[in-house]
Amino acid sequence: MRKLIFGTAFFFLTPFCLIFLLIAVLFAYQLPKTSLNATEAMIENSGNTVAFAALPTSQDIQSAGVTQADGRVERIEQFLQEYNSPLAPYASDIVAAADENGLDYRLLVSIGMQESGLCKTIPVNSYNCWGFGIYGKTVTHFDNYKDAIYTISAALAKNYKARGMVTPNEMMSVYTPQSNGSWANGVNYFMNQLQ
Repeated sequence: MRKLIFGTAFFFLTPFCLIFLLIAVLFAYQLPKTSLNATEAMIENSGNTVAFAALPTSQDIQSAGVTQADGRVERIEQFLQEYNSPLAPYASDIVAAADENGLDYRLLVSIGMQESGLCKTIPVNSYNCWGFGIYGKTVTHFDNYKDAIYTISAALAKNYKARGMVTPNEMMSVYTPQSNGSWANGVNYFMNQLQ
């Protein structure tokens, strides 16, 4: 008889205990309400019903920018290492030069891949992996890879971007006017690999 009473009580009390525990957990994890930020207050005062997610703080935005930059440098470095390029130690310079000149960070690496296999076939002691200023017997030389990266990035911004040519297809007619489209196709291919 005692087992029957205990079993019946246990059977009926278990759901109540579970419900009580569930409610206790929900109350324990309820987040305190915070004051409205400027965007929330503006939406609330407009009289419109709007559903939105909380905006990140400026601190979150700043750290996201640093993370993005680090990710770009890491991606470029991995790509350069994958192809055994001597440019691998200069990945941060490539991203910095692109940022300084408002260029796509993938552009310089992709042109270098198309022109020289990332410095595999360049004129001796030229540090010119981009076919930049190389035509006929004329060869543009740089002091080192870092010099080449910053000089060529600035030239791309001044001579191409400033004239509205930012994609390989737009740049091709000036950068390599003899190309039948294969240059732009190759550069675009490598840019896509770097995404």
